[in-house]
Amino acid sequence: MLQLAEFIAERYRRVAEIGIGNYTAVAELLASLGVKVIATDVRKVHTKVDFYIDDIRNPNLEIYRGVELIYSIRPPTELFNYIRALAIKLKADCIIKPLYGDLFDGKLVNYKGLNFYLWKQSSF
Repeated sequence: MLQLAEFIAERYRRVAEIGIGNYTAVAELLASLGVKVIATDVRKVHTKVDFYIDDIRNPNLEIYRGVELIYSIRPPTELFNYIRALAIKLKADCIIKPLYGDLFDGKLVNYKGLNFYLWKQSSF
């Protein structure tokens, strides 16, 4: 997932990872590269980045103010629309790195061998 961190760090300064879970490496790498990272999940997670308990199905918008990108790594498919809806409300871009085989109606990007979906704010 180093490719995802590289892609994000080259383009964004303030981002939010939705559903960080126990895989905190991308968020922490982004922070080490100078990107301001906010991470959320429905339960407490130990990470070196700013963390908030939040439910994407009913998000606290104040947590996300000012982010340029909402991203999520391997979220359940039933949360895809909630993640995109949050990005739309915030006028932020959106990246979803799905599980292999999950298909969605976004722009599929292959960045250095890593596939993920990208929605630019201007395309919403």
